Amino acid sequence: MSQRSNRTAKPAAAKPGSTARPAPARPGGEGGRRAAWLLAPERLRAFVRRSEAGMVVLAALTGCIGGLAVSVMNLATQGLREALYRLPHGSRLSAAQDVDPLALLLAPCLGGIALGLLLFAVGRIRSMRRRPAIDPIEANALHGGRMSLRDSLYVVVQNVISNGSGASVGLEAGYTQICSGIASRLGISFEMRRADLRTLVGCGAAAAIAAAFGAPLTGAFYAFELIIGTYAIATLTPVVVAALCGSLVARGLVPADPLVDVANMQAVTTSTVTSFETLPSLVLGLVCAGLGILIMRGVTLVERLVQASRIPRAAAPAVGGLCVGALALVASPQVLSGGHGALHQHFAEHAEDYGILGLALLFAAKATASAISIGSGFRGGLFFASLFLGALAGKLFALIGPLLVPAMAGFGLTPLAYAVIGMSALAVAVIGGPLTMTFLALEVTGSLPITGLVLAAVIASSLTVRKTFGYSFATWRFHLRGESIRSAHDVGWIRTLTVGRLMRKDIRPVPLDTPLASFLRAHPIGSPSRIIVVDAEERYAGMVLVPEAHAAAREAQEGDEPQLADVVRYPTEFLTPEMNAKEAASVFDRAESEALAVVDGPAERRVIGMLTESHTLKRYSDELERQRRTIAGEPV
Repeated sequence: MSQRSNRTAKPAAAKPGSTARPAPARPGGEGGRRAAWLLAPERLRAFVRRSEAGMVVLAALTGCIGGLAVSVMNLATQGLREALYRLPHGSRLSAAQDVDPLALLLAPCLGGIALGLLLFAVGRIRSMRRRPAIDPIEANALHGGRMSLRDSLYVVVQNVISNGSGASVGLEAGYTQICSGIASRLGISFEMRRADLRTLVGCGAAAAIAAAFGAPLTGAFYAFELIIGTYAIATLTPVVVAALCGSLVARGLVPADPLVDVANMQAVTTSTVTSFETLPSLVLGLVCAGLGILIMRGVTLVERLVQASRIPRAAAPAVGGLCVGALALVASPQVLSGGHGALHQHFAEHAEDYGILGLALLFAAKATASAISIGSGFRGGLFFASLFLGALAGKLFALIGPLLVPAMAGFGLTPLAYAVIGMSALAVAVIGGPLTMTFLALEVTGSLPITGLVLAAVIASSLTVRKTFGYSFATWRFHLRGESIRSAHDVGWIRTLTVGRLMRKDIRPVPLDTPLASFLRAHPIGSPSRIIVVDAEERYAGMVLVPEAHAAAREAQEGDEPQLADVVRYPTEFLTPEMNAKEAASVFDRAESEALAVVDGPAERRVIGMLTESHTLKRYSDELERQRRTIAGEPV
């Protein structure tokens, strides 16, 4: 019988008097029987785990499935918009001209009602109650790439309802969620190592973004910068293969217009681009950084207002949808949905001329609609909204700049060029990923001179946001939830490297009222140099350094009787078992101590162990080196 057959054979009956232990469940499943259905055949698992070619094949499969998933979501949302707004087949909602005013007002509200009913129904399911879905960044930062496919599907349904009904949210969050969720499920089925699973989740996200924009380089660097958290040679091939496959499959299934279709470069520049054009590009990057921070703050403000209003969670999307519909009715249908059609209109070579006031009002309306949509509970992201808002900001800059600085009129950049630069600069402020947005500009325009200006603007925008605000939109949401995640770098291992795992437990505390002479006899010079003392209630009272205690006894004046309490140090500095190694290192620095006691909690303060700084730093550095080797593709 094969080894595989032995694994699944029926276990023998337990002997009388013994305790039978159930077989441990495999990772990724709820039990051994369920996991057996989810695991790939043993030979395939071995091929993927041991061979780089196997990883590339799995990445290509992930990319193809991702391209299919993006196409299905596009068709579903387009069908929903056409049904709700009675649009001609294939037309974009945000570019529609003659839409029934009643539909503009009520369709987002109907979507909010549908979303609220879904939230209410799912809230009745115990297994999904109060369990936020793990997104790809959080999965790679904390959970080693593990995501729930069921939760990802739930997010996709919410995203389709939200975007399809006209709420001002993009589909990119749903794209990356489902594609990364599928990739994670595939990786778990093949029992991939932690680093490889994180890479495969990045492959799913790369396929999603590449399929969404028809831009493989953009998708690949989105994965490197935002999902995997670093670029390495070992991850280059699978991520790029997944992005290419995702883009090809999506373009084959659902052909789409390019994001920017400029046949005549005179529409972008009127003269050769020189180094002087870098100056206004840098200024535009700084402006977009400020606008991006305001947009992210605005979403949070709306969320707090909704919470303060005591509107039930299931009813909030309907109210928000009504507000978004009213904005569309008053301002323009361009504020609805992701804004693909409206962006195409503004990038058209013979686009409608908007004045400064018209562009400013449209920018304010779209930003407000996005903040209301996300803040009231619609599901989606700000990726495409930030691109559209950035294009508007770029055009506004092109109109206002020459009025403030007349010398700008002599530059060779047109409003369309500033729109491309602003699109990338505002998107990097909200989403992050400077190279991602730079490659997006390159792939949609094909202009290297413009791409150079975009790079300058996105660096200025990214640096400003990082130094003044410190978060992208995704990490800002984590911060509001209490998670200290600043990127997708793998920090989950730090949380498992806890004080409870590192500490020594063979500790014998000494009562604080012990006479100093008795203490010195029990702990002569050469014995353990640090002794923990406890009070009468056996609570932590501090630590005594044995050499200091002997020195205090020698230096005491004749007739003085020093007490043990006189040489106690660090009475308020201690560690708790749930602290991780990084937090413990900070406590050591603050206390300026080479060792500290570990207590069960600040309230009880029962001594359960002791930890030294040298051991903590050694284990921490060992784990860092192991992570470095994993990222570099070196053997661990």
